[in-house]
Amino acid sequence: MVQGKWFPMGSDISEALWVRQAVFARGEDELDPMAHQVVVYREGKPVGSARLYWADGAFRLDQLGVLPQERNKGYGDLLIRLLLFKALTHSASLIALETPDETRAFFAKYGFQEDGGQGGLTRMHILGDNVQLSHCGGNCANCQNRSEECIPKALR
Repeated sequence: MVQGKWFPMGSDISEALWVRQAVFARGEDELDPMAHQVVVYREGKPVGSARLYWADGAFRLDQLGVLPQERNKGYGDLLIRLLLFKALTHSASLIALETPDETRAFFAKYGFQEDGGQGGLTRMHILGDNVQLSHCGGNCANCQNRSEECIPKALR
C-alpha cells in the first residue's frame, strides 16, 4: 500500500530527515521548524519526502526527493500533487521552488514556469489558479474518458 503522511510544524520529522539525508546528504536546517513535511510510504517504509513553507509572499516547495531505488514508480508525482494540494487548501496564489537544472522538466509538466536561475539551479513558479491536480485537467467525476492514466502511477 502507498500512502502520504503530513507532519505539521513541531512534529517529529525524523523519517522526512532520513529520506532527505539518503537523497541529498543533508539534514535538518533552519527552515524545518516553519515547514510542513510530507512523507510517502510504500508498505510502511518511507520512500520519498518533501516540505512546504511560506516565505517572501509565496508557498515554497523544496527538499522533494525519492530514494534512488524507488524512482520512476510515481512517488515523485504523488509528492508534488500532495504539496500542490496542501498549498491550495491554504489559498495559495503563488507556489515557488528552486530546483537543479536537470530536474526542471519534472516541475514544468505540472505547469511551473521558469523565472531564471544561476549556479545550476532554476527558480520556478506556478500561480494557484493554474494548478491542475488531475492528469488531464478535466472534471473527473463526469469524465467519459477515464483510463488508468487518470490514476497516479504510485497508486495503481
